[in-house]
Amino acid sequence: MKNLPTLFCGIFFALAFSFSGLILTGHIQLGGLEPSTETLVPSDDDPNVMVMEEGQTRYPLPLSGIAQQGKQVYIELGCIYCHTQQIRRPGFGADIERGWGLRQTVARDYVRQDRVLLGTMRTGPDLAHVGGRYAGDAGRDWNHLHLYNPQTVSPGSTMPPYPFLYETREIINEPSPKALDFPADSEYAPPPGYEIVPTRRAEALVEYLLSLRVDYSLPEAPIPE
Repeated sequence: MKNLPTLFCGIFFALAFSFSGLILTGHIQLGGLEPSTETLVPSDDDPNVMVMEEGQTRYPLPLSGIAQQGKQVYIELGCIYCHTQQIRRPGFGADIERGWGLRQTVARDYVRQDRVLLGTMRTGPDLAHVGGRYAGDAGRDWNHLHLYNPQTVSPGSTMPPYPFLYETREIINEPSPKALDFPADSEYAPPPGYEIVPTRRAEALVEYLLSLRVDYSLPEAPIPE
């Protein structure tokens, strides 16, 4: 028992040292990061000090309301277990060569996120820039078909289908403008007279995926020419 205080002090200092090295050091280095303009300009007061340009957009952009809801659906479905959201720099992986992003991601890319979904496994491709790879209405249509059944647009994919995010219903009068547009003669298309329409959860998830874009430069991570 006489060595108990020494043992206690040893455990305390080991934990304190680990906390300081892993938590405090990271907070000191990155805790002051904030959204930034794509480039910096010299300050009017001191030309040696670089500041953000007035009136320029600050990146990363905040998520819209429906994209925030879609992020929660992304978490609930466990997408994080098969997909990452971190583009590795050249020399540490072939992410950019594969077209997964225009540049590496850096800490500032995540400053607006209350929960960062970096992921740990790449069973599927990285999604940090999926909204840039599949953009606009065409990207929206592709993502819905991919979620309903990946084989529709990605034959041989190992991703599971999520048909429960969609509703199969009879067409009354005219088809819904939100109905999925299947390729001609697709075996996954609904029977004649029926249509497949995304639920609110599916729409939110797709809007979240479309919001995942790293198509802007940052002072510490410009997009290469």
